[in-house]
Amino acid sequence: MKKILNDPNAYVDEMLDGLCLAHPELQRRGEDGRVVARSSGAVPGKVGIVTGGGSGHLPVFLGYVGDGLLDSCAVGNVFAGPRMDDCIEAMRAADGGAGVLQLYGNYGGDRMNFDMAAEMLELDGMSVASVRVADDVASAPAAQREKRRGVAGLVLVYKVAGAKAADGANLEAVAALARKANDACRSIGVALSPCVVPESGKASFAIGEGEVEFGMGIHGEPGIWRGPLKSADALADEMLAHVLPELALARGDRVAVLVNSLGATPAEELYILFRRVTAALAEQSVSIVRPLVGRYATSMEMAGASLSVMKLDAELEALLAAPADCPFWSVR
Repeated sequence: MKKILNDPNAYVDEMLDGLCLAHPELQRRGEDGRVVARSSGAVPGKVGIVTGGGSGHLPVFLGYVGDGLLDSCAVGNVFAGPRMDDCIEAMRAADGGAGVLQLYGNYGGDRMNFDMAAEMLELDGMSVASVRVADDVASAPAAQREKRRGVAGLVLVYKVAGAKAADGANLEAVAALARKANDACRSIGVALSPCVVPESGKASFAIGEGEVEFGMGIHGEPGIWRGPLKSADALADEMLAHVLPELALARGDRVAVLVNSLGATPAEELYILFRRVTAALAEQSVSIVRPLVGRYATSMEMAGASLSVMKLDAELEALLAAPADCPFWSVR
């Protein structure tokens, strides 16, 4: 293992120290400092949006705390969900008196702890709604979509839900909009090499030098197939073939597209993928609105990429374009 660190067991906390020092608009909260929230506090009268998840995926999850996006994030160890107490603290940090939306990826540990946190705070009088993003088409068939994982599509759902909340919508409306965005988004990824979790000091999985795993999850969950690495155009076409059928696109439709590095894959290769995605959608007379190409949801230093497509209507498109600002992304 070659990593720039001190004690592997201090990896997350030292990262959080550095992040908040570099971005003083963020602060650590909670008994163990595993909540990141806005330094300015909750916005009075606005629906608070809280997320949470394991470390190792920056900018997801904590990197999207900011104006027009999230209000707080509960932080777990690398690839491990946050503690229930931190979910509670994150919800309290996000509460401006208009209720709190829990908006997070569909993973078992996160579900359990956020559900318990909601039960406890509802007993204290807090209004709580929950939306679990489940955009990874490789993780379960369409008929069992409730079992799918949440991956890079989280970023797009954060954006539209955050904009809706910033507009002054009530909790019911913000939650309904988040569900609408989740229903409109599909993602899939490909992995070329593993990553190393600092606490374990070894690769999360093994893959051959000339191989690709198609559909692998962001924690190294098995994909759909493993075989020889294909060309960028062939990978892009196959990714679209898995993502687009469920969106039922028609000529003239507009979509948001996110081509995302899983960590080690450089921007140059992402743009090669995006080039083909753009051409393939143009062949169907589908327009791309506000494309995102870069590192938006990673898996430590894993090499690979993911593709997310969100089918837009006028409401979703306007909310994607609304102003937002966080340490890793600004929309003007």
